[in-house]
Amino acid sequence: MKLEILNALDGASILKELGANAKKSTAASALAKIKVPHKKSEKYRYFDIEPLVSKDWTVFHPESQEVQSKGKKIVFQDGILANRGDIEGVSVELGDFSDIDGAHFDGLYYLSHLLAKKTVIIRCSKDASFEIEHNFSQSNVLINYRVAIFVDANTHCQIYESFKGEAEGSFVLGGYDIFAARDASLKFIKSHTLEASGYTPVWSSRYKVDSNAFFKLSSFDFAKSNGLNIFKAELKEGANFDASHLLYGTNKAKCGIVSEIEHEGKSSVSSQNAKSILDNGARGIFDALIRVQNSAKWTKAHQNSKAVLLEKGAYMASKPQLEIYIDDLEASHGSTTGQLDEQALFYMRSRGIKEEDAKKMLILAFAHEVVATVDDEYLANKIYAEFERVYYGYYELDCLKTCENCQDTTTGL
Repeated sequence: MKLEILNALDGASILKELGANAKKSTAASALAKIKVPHKKSEKYRYFDIEPLVSKDWTVFHPESQEVQSKGKKIVFQDGILANRGDIEGVSVELGDFSDIDGAHFDGLYYLSHLLAKKTVIIRCSKDASFEIEHNFSQSNVLINYRVAIFVDANTHCQIYESFKGEAEGSFVLGGYDIFAARDASLKFIKSHTLEASGYTPVWSSRYKVDSNAFFKLSSFDFAKSNGLNIFKAELKEGANFDASHLLYGTNKAKCGIVSEIEHEGKSSVSSQNAKSILDNGARGIFDALIRVQNSAKWTKAHQNSKAVLLEKGAYMASKPQLEIYIDDLEASHGSTTGQLDEQALFYMRSRGIKEEDAKKMLILAFAHEVVATVDDEYLANKIYAEFERVYYGYYELDCLKTCENCQDTTTGL
């Protein structure tokens, strides 16, 4: 199926073409209006969307399989729920999901809902900490699925999201609808490494943060191929949304964040900070809008993007934006793109540090500022190790412990 053909259809015809439930007519009508993105779409102008929507895809429809219930990990295999885990206070079920955002800015958000026959619904009714793992193995297919997460009132959760497999040539389309209820808190930590020969993911999500709730989003993308993260966040009165993003791109990858954060309630707070490290012709994307409605008095909204280009072919498309309809607020945004600090490099080299080692130390320090925002020490170390493996080609501690492929001999470990 070529996704671009949907742009010639009205809502009713889209429902019929995709075999979607009539209850999703709102999503179909929205898609007919917004359209499946193309190469001139504003939100996708720096990302290669055209090859994805114009290719004649085989949509992956797996055979039914038994779902396990063990451990503290929720597992997806090629978009299918394989293990719901056995986590106290957390229920995981397949069901119909109708609370689709009627005002999302992204056509692929609606398309992924229309393609999904069922939604995996995760409800956290007690304080919990668990992992969501995604495994991909099917090559050259379209894999689509949706996940909805509900964090009940006065409940506090931490979710770590990880990815495995390469699924060469596949297009992974999906995302989350996350609802943090009144006085709840959610820490969502994502670590995603994209290999050069792997799949292309586009995650399009919606986050709804209710009154006095706290949502902390930490995303870490280490990319050798293309991928895009899209989200819209809605903040009610007293809500707090804290987003940190770290991107390392190489191998001419095009990867990054497209987002809208909307302040709807009084005294809501948002902070969005992105750091990008780009090498070997990679393109980083930070297209982020904060919108403050006239109902959101005393809002605090801050946004910043910093990028380091390691060679001349690397490129950063940074577009922080504020759209404000009220005077009583505190807001700022900024963007900086440049190279490594020459004075810092000179100082380190004057102290006997080799130039290549000095550059690596500065890069790791730049990345560590974002990793340090993860207040779970075990996960922070895990993410930092993954970054080193991608950036160095190995994790330094692993190398020291095994003493493999090292110039120096290490003893006593």
